[in-house]
Amino acid sequence: MQNYFNYFTEIEERFQQRRGSLLMLSTLDWALIETWREAGIPLEAVLRGIDTAFDKYDAKALKAGGKIRKVNGLAWCSQSVMEAVEQAMEASIGSAPANSSSDVESGFEAERVAAYLEENAAKLEGAKLGAVGDGVATEAGARLRVLASGVRAEPHGSLEDLDRTLTVLEEKIFAALVTSAPEEEMVALRKQAARELAPYRGKMQATQIKQVQQQFLQKRILEARKLPRLSLFYMSHG
Repeated sequence: MQNYFNYFTEIEERFQQRRGSLLMLSTLDWALIETWREAGIPLEAVLRGIDTAFDKYDAKALKAGGKIRKVNGLAWCSQSVMEAVEQAMEASIGSAPANSSSDVESGFEAERVAAYLEENAAKLEGAKLGAVGDGVATEAGARLRVLASGVRAEPHGSLEDLDRTLTVLEEKIFAALVTSAPEEEMVALRKQAARELAPYRGKMQATQIKQVQQQFLQKRILEARKLPRLSLFYMSHG
C-alpha cells in the first residue's frame, strides 16, 4: 500500500482541509480508517472519495446559500470512498507496495521502533487487568521485547510484517479483555457505537458497519484500561 505509514495522517489532513476546520477525528472516524487500511483500500481512493463527497457538498451548499448542515464525521464520506474504490478497480488501478527505504525515511528507524516496542512492553507488563487479562498482557509484553531485539538485529526488515504481528497481539489482548469485561460495560459501548453510527448507516455496507463497530469497541476498551495501541501508526503520533 502506498504511503503505508502516512495512511492515517493524510486522510485526516484531507478531511480537515476540505471541511475547512481542524475538527478532531472521533473514535468512530479512526475505527473507520482502520477498516479501510485492513481492507487494503489504496490511499488515493480514499482521498478521491473524500474530495468527491465534498465537491457534491460544496455544490449543494452553493445552491442553498450555505444553509446546510456542516459535515461532522468522516463516515459521511464512506459511500463516496467505496465508489472511488470501484472506479479504481474498473480502471485496473492498483497500489504499489511500500519499500524499506521509504519506511526509514519516514522516521521509522530501527532504534526508534525497538524503543517503542519496549515502552509498550513495560506498559503491558505493569497493567492490572485481573487473572485473565494479566496473563495475556504479560505474554504480549514478552513478545514485544523479542520483536524489539529482532528489529535491532535486522534493522531493514519488513515493517509491514511487524505491524501485522502487532495487530495480532492487540487482538489477543482485546479478546481477553472482552471475556473478562463486565456485561454492563459491553452493552454501554455497543449502544454508543450504534448511536454514533446511526446517521451513516445508509452510506455504509453491512460488513463495513460490523468492522467499524469492532474497531470502535477495541479502541474504547483499551483506552479505558490505559493500555497502549500497538500498531506502528501510533508511534508516529507519539
